[in-house]
Amino acid sequence: MLEIIYQDEYMVVINKPHGLLVHKSSLAADAEEFALQLLRDQIKKKVFPVHRLDRKTSGLLLFGLSGEVASKIQAIMEKPETQKTYTAIVRGYFPDEIELDYPLINDKGKKQEAFTAFKTIKRSEIDVAFGKFRTSRYSLINAYPKTGRMHQIRKHLKHLRHPIIGDRPHGCNKQNKLFKEKWEMMTMLLHATELNIKHPITNAPLKLQAPFFSTFNQMMNTLELS
Repeated sequence: MLEIIYQDEYMVVINKPHGLLVHKSSLAADAEEFALQLLRDQIKKKVFPVHRLDRKTSGLLLFGLSGEVASKIQAIMEKPETQKTYTAIVRGYFPDEIELDYPLINDKGKKQEAFTAFKTIKRSEIDVAFGKFRTSRYSLINAYPKTGRMHQIRKHLKHLRHPIIGDRPHGCNKQNKLFKEKWEMMTMLLHATELNIKHPITNAPLKLQAPFFSTFNQMMNTLELS
């Protein structure tokens, strides 16, 4: 059963697990389950995806209960007053706050403007040797994307040299190997945590929040980031 965060007669919001595709894709022919079909079967209604989350990203995922409502939510999502918050665990000591205006190249080779603001929640240094270092450093951060480019947060954090733990291919292979061997952890630690948005029909403010899944909570405890 998918965790439903919010539902009314116009829309439904779920907490998407890691590893679940939003809908069928030729890029992931191995997948047998999809959020769209699972939710449709669960609530016995046709649903229309508003946006996408990467397969490896967990958290808030919105659906309209009609194509018209889905289109309205998409338009609202693009407005500057709509605030999206993602939470990630990254390598190293991240700056207190930083804004990155760094264009990205899409899969068609086109350069697109991309802007993300970041803020550190907590840093830690744990007694685990890594490479030539006797300890390992990590940060729990929030990301606030102002544009919606493919893999934007992942690519921006790679550019800042603070890749997300568990990210493949934009992460650090050596860190990912450490987490796999020491903690049997292969999940990408990026979660769509909060969305502040206006309701597409009533215009009332909605504050949607998705709790972390067990793996994210376990790694926050293990890395002393709770």
